[in-house]
Amino acid sequence: MSSHASIPHLRIAFIFGFLFALPSQLWAQFDFEKEPINYGENLQHDAVAQLQQQLSNQLSQLNFDEQHGYLKSVLEKLNISPESQVLVYSKTSFQLSRISPRKPRALYFNDDSYVGWVQGGDVVEIMTTDPQHGEVFYTLSQEQNETPRFVQDRGQCITCHASSRTQGVPGGLIRSAFVNASGQPHYGSGTFTTDHSSPFAERWGGWYVTGTHGTMRHMGNVLSLDRDDAENIDRESGANVTDLSQKLNVSPYLTPHSDIVALMVLEHQTQMQNFLTLANFETRMAQHHDQTINMALDRPADHQSDTTRRRIASAGEKLVRSLLFVDEFPLESPVAGTSGFASEFAARGPFDSQQRSLRDFDLQTRLFKYPCSYLIYSDSFDQLPPAVKQYVASRLHEILFGDDMGEDFSHLTAEDRRAIREILQATKPDLWASLDPQP
Repeated sequence: MSSHASIPHLRIAFIFGFLFALPSQLWAQFDFEKEPINYGENLQHDAVAQLQQQLSNQLSQLNFDEQHGYLKSVLEKLNISPESQVLVYSKTSFQLSRISPRKPRALYFNDDSYVGWVQGGDVVEIMTTDPQHGEVFYTLSQEQNETPRFVQDRGQCITCHASSRTQGVPGGLIRSAFVNASGQPHYGSGTFTTDHSSPFAERWGGWYVTGTHGTMRHMGNVLSLDRDDAENIDRESGANVTDLSQKLNVSPYLTPHSDIVALMVLEHQTQMQNFLTLANFETRMAQHHDQTINMALDRPADHQSDTTRRRIASAGEKLVRSLLFVDEFPLESPVAGTSGFASEFAARGPFDSQQRSLRDFDLQTRLFKYPCSYLIYSDSFDQLPPAVKQYVASRLHEILFGDDMGEDFSHLTAEDRRAIREILQATKPDLWASLDPQP
């Protein structure tokens, strides 16, 4: 085995945004590293752990090529399309010395895994989702080896990937900043954590963006050249860019794109997954606390405290709001990407009898035609603890069947609610099966 493949101190901060120094108290053990979560222990169910098991049992193998190392093979094994490629040129990765506006880092993703590649990099960086642990971090040496092996991070990554920006759980995030000509962020000018609620004008600083978006303007494709006035960037020159060849040599990358639709999906998905992990962790930790107190007070083992009920409801409500795109920023112009990402993504379904899917894009006034997240089909949703899963299902029923017409969900028209519930009834028939009365 190569020397790079098993370096125990090689801890990748696989960041979709920017590294910050954390308060000293946050370097202590996180609650989720203890019982009942035991974050990162005995991983068996995330995509990388399963692939490693296949490699170890010689049931699969990774192929190496001189230009991209193991990248293409990893994407193939994890079922990640090269069309998902987005490019980030800020120096915000472990391999920052190799990243610049001329040589951006490429990111590729599907519903549960994310792969980072840097030209000439020492490793491929991977973040993948475990239904009970949230996001888990790995690296793979880019030195050719007969027995390539994924190395699991042992805690360094979560010092940045478990903060208020990730809902306090191990998660991913997209960050936007004002970046200078070398790719270094002007941290003093502030940064933005972006998701589907973010104003368009605050998105993608330090990222390349290919696609059209009409009169809307973002922070991508441009540099901040005045250190004393870092926020003064030429947004116009970065707008509606469909060809990156004038900004960098795109030939080393798997595609010439950094697709705007892929970026919008990515920023929704990372925070959506974080809310799923939060609901899981909060419920398990609250119930674990109840079990300890019940034993000490000789109460029935299944007694649930008011505090636990409130914790579950709070986390569940945050999840519901994210699922239904509450506070989504309304698009002011149509958006169109440049790659095959949108068509590939939409084709994955599942579909109802009218060929409708939660993956159908709108891209005229909002991201999706039917604003309910496709991650409702994920293992992370399906494996939520029963108490919070029941809460979420009940709230979705109330909202989609019109029993809750509150202001928070006023963005959902009667037609939206009808379409979403019909799609869910056809494609996720067990969602409301435990509710009484049944829909």
